Amino acid sequence: MPSKEDDIIKNYLNNVKQLDEHNKSYYDKDSPAVSDQEYDDLKKKILETEKNHLFLKNYGSITNKIGFKPSSKFNKIKHAKPMLSLANAFDNNDINDFAKKINNYLNNTNLDLAFSLEPKIDGISASLTYKDGTLVRGLSRGDGEIGEDILDNLKTINQIPHRIKGKDIPKTLEVRGEVYIGKKNFEKIKDKFANPRNAAGGSLRQKNSLVTAKIPLNFFVYGFGKIEPFIFKKQSDFLKKINEWGFKANPHNFLAKNLKEIDSQYNKIEKIRSNLDYDIDGLVIKIDDLLLQARLGNTSNSPRWAIAYKFSSVKAITKINDIVIQVGRTGALTPVAKVEPVTVGGVVVSNATLHNEEEIIRKDIRIGDFVTIQRAGDVIPQVVSVDISKRRKQSKKFVFPTKCPCGFATIKEINPTTKKVDAIRRCPDRGYECQFIAKEKLKHFVSKDAFNIEGLGKKVIDQFWELKLIKKPSDIFNLDYKKIENLEGWGELSVKNLKIATNKSSQILLDRFIYSLGIRHIGQENAKLLSNFFVSVTELIKLFISSKRENLLKNIAELDGIGFAQLNSLKEFFSNKMNRDIVLSLIKYLKIKNSKVLNKNGKLSGKTIMFTGGLEKISRSEAKSLVEDNGGKILGNISSKLNILVVGDSKPTKSKIEKAEKVGIKIIPEVDWYKLLDI
Repeated sequence: MPSKEDDIIKNYLNNVKQLDEHNKSYYDKDSPAVSDQEYDDLKKKILETEKNHLFLKNYGSITNKIGFKPSSKFNKIKHAKPMLSLANAFDNNDINDFAKKINNYLNNTNLDLAFSLEPKIDGISASLTYKDGTLVRGLSRGDGEIGEDILDNLKTINQIPHRIKGKDIPKTLEVRGEVYIGKKNFEKIKDKFANPRNAAGGSLRQKNSLVTAKIPLNFFVYGFGKIEPFIFKKQSDFLKKINEWGFKANPHNFLAKNLKEIDSQYNKIEKIRSNLDYDIDGLVIKIDDLLLQARLGNTSNSPRWAIAYKFSSVKAITKINDIVIQVGRTGALTPVAKVEPVTVGGVVVSNATLHNEEEIIRKDIRIGDFVTIQRAGDVIPQVVSVDISKRRKQSKKFVFPTKCPCGFATIKEINPTTKKVDAIRRCPDRGYECQFIAKEKLKHFVSKDAFNIEGLGKKVIDQFWELKLIKKPSDIFNLDYKKIENLEGWGELSVKNLKIATNKSSQILLDRFIYSLGIRHIGQENAKLLSNFFVSVTELIKLFISSKRENLLKNIAELDGIGFAQLNSLKEFFSNKMNRDIVLSLIKYLKIKNSKVLNKNGKLSGKTIMFTGGLEKISRSEAKSLVEDNGGKILGNISSKLNILVVGDSKPTKSKIEKAEKVGIKIIPEVDWYKLLDI
């Protein structure tokens, strides 16, 4: 018999589907299916349901939905350089770590770093490209790699010049900034939009730019993409010049010479944030020196040279009504407190994470307790402390379950490095035997960084799972579309779009495929390492063959960046018969593209390199990047496959040098390493 929560989820998903259909009629077909009043009532009902039942967050949210995805309205264009997101910092320790990582990467703790600071606008990112001073392209951020051509809409914004006038204008200039609407102007149109950010986003996605022109949008420049010829040395120089060219940078930009000045500016901006005419949620901190920015480069998702320093957390007191256990794709059991709904920083909170079993024991958290919860930035609300004075006499300690909801006995692993028992209790990952892990793996499989199947999000996976349409990855490429078309909220066009998206995603790069499998400890960076090692999926699946697995794992162990945890996870995953059957049945539907071949013309093409000891001029991380850029491959262990061992000046490992000498590997000092690359 369905539970009350099941009924809430079912009704919520049905209402969201109705809203999606109405958005489709209004934004894509320009033919409203219902009156404005009916539409607003439905949207208000959904928002109220989300506020009162925070567990619905797992099914997505309509809070940031703007109309209907304009695939039929706007051309999609690849950004010249990706528009990456920023990593977050929440306190001084995070900022200190940020600065420390920069110094470590650059291998110089004595660098006199300067930081360019600016308020983090809660708006919509956009990119403008000028050729010989004339605006020729305007893109939305999109997914960071590909944006939508919204040039006509961007041209309606007064702060965006159609032609730049001034000196030293580059032949190609890509300006990036944030589109927003002021709080005062939003008051005049707030009945049409959920919040200022939605107003900005909705306006930029209008098919008719004349509609966009009626919305008082603004634009702050914060950075740049492609510039040729490149004429800037510092971020602060760029912002100064951009103002001279007729753009508008935020007036609260600030150049900090040290961490103390960052803290001072952070406190200053936080105090005045409520008086600003636009919403901000923190401070963006960037290394001012653009040469250092280039050296630092990016991770898969964010630049190493910038971070978003979010404003302090907001706290509230509420009561825990229940504690439930959620199971993640790696089998981790996470306790979640179901609390009396309370507003925290303008958001109604009904759930708060309790992290793990040890956290519950340490804070002695019980059902019925009155607790202080906090929400910092976009992170999940968490329980900070318990008010023991308000605890009921009949209160009992919470006993953490020793079994997964699927019935399997849970385990606590021992960390091989610290030899300590892990704080997290897990359901052993037996392939797809645990239905809770299996469903979460499917959600990971279709996620943005994996197969990125448009229209097949978390809530649809939940729906198709319950209907037994999808139980394993290969089912996604063998869906019963006729059955789906008869489901409430689905129609001929939406099914057609899903089919197109699924077929499109069946072509995938090897590294994304490896990442999609959801192997524990194998993130995007490790997936790239493995894809470069195997090159093709044919070679990858040899790990399923027991007679070849051990030797392959030995070779993988030599890769720099692959440690015990990754090797153990790979061994467990590829030793599992169910995983083998699932992967082999899946690849029949796919065209998996081989990994990109390393730079064959690089100075280190075909060479394997290993480092020991600290380098004087650059960090180990930067040195590894140089190896890969020049066509070489990094190994983590001494073996006959190693071509060159580079010995740094600072504390090289004697045993590695001796072993390399015995094997007959070429050993060069740090100074010869620089000569090898002409740096």
